Amino acid sequence: MKTGVDILENEISEQYPDILDILLRDHTTQKNIFWATDNYKHLGESYFYNSQILPEIITRERGNIIMPRVHKDKILQQSRSKEMAEVFTPSWLCNAQNNLVDKNWFGKECVFNKEVSLKNGSKTWIPNNEKITFPKDKTWQDYIRDTRLEISCGEAPYIVSRYDTTTGEFIPIENRIGILDRKLRLINENVNSTFKWLKEAETAFRSTYAFEWQGDSLLLAREAMLITFIENYTEKFEKEPLLEFIKNIAHIISWNVWQMDGLKGVVPNSCADIIYSNTDLFGNSEKEFRKCKGCEYQNILLHNGTYCNIMDWEEKDKKTNKRGKIKRFIDLLHK
Repeated sequence: MKTGVDILENEISEQYPDILDILLRDHTTQKNIFWATDNYKHLGESYFYNSQILPEIITRERGNIIMPRVHKDKILQQSRSKEMAEVFTPSWLCNAQNNLVDKNWFGKECVFNKEVSLKNGSKTWIPNNEKITFPKDKTWQDYIRDTRLEISCGEAPYIVSRYDTTTGEFIPIENRIGILDRKLRLINENVNSTFKWLKEAETAFRSTYAFEWQGDSLLLAREAMLITFIENYTEKFEKEPLLEFIKNIAHIISWNVWQMDGLKGVVPNSCADIIYSNTDLFGNSEKEFRKCKGCEYQNILLHNGTYCNIMDWEEKDKKTNKRGKIKRFIDLLHK
């Protein structure tokens, strides 16, 4: 698959059967993710705020309606920034913040790259082309198993950096700085067999999480992660992975990158006022409206909305005795 900054849903649908269906799944509602934005309502009822995103309405003649923020017109960008606080971070800043996390993990600076300032005032980085070395008490396998989460991820620039979300500049694999990019680099450096590479890549994807409110951005994040997998495999082995392997990674992504109101831990806008009707002895009825207690008291544990599920890939399910247990995201907050 020839890919640029904008990943086309038509190409995914044509070249990888069933993959788009997997990338649109919501494992909490057992439906598809929904738009959660009014930006597309002018296209008809299927594009209203609460409508599910279905493959047939974003492919064929409508195959280019979902696009990265950098390709949207300036008025729409400003609207989304104002209404949903949608602000995208330049890649150099994503890199700097990811470097801070790695400085703490490795106990040293400049592991994957060195940050530099240019004469014109902008910033960039120079990748470390040497094989990554590790502290005595840690290994590259420990790094790819380390659980990372990007909150309110948008198009997930902290996880995969296929392009700079502010300039639209495409970034080659060897220069990428995302959380998952770094994990895949280590696998590329340390593994040569396709079987082991796929197993380690599966581990890397299972340990990388993100959530987002708006459905179009969520799909873009999921697509970017999947294409990153395909690009790295192709770069390493000079051929694309089999469809069954692509489906497996797409399934993991559909669990690990989910649609959520990050302040409440629920499906966006799923909280509701509850109406109680009371009828007295004379047949007179009164209606009482009670707000969602979580919303009223700003307590994440008291919402009446639909709490979001995620997959804990390591814990065993007692019913099946297999690894992989479904949990509510809020139940992990005490850890």
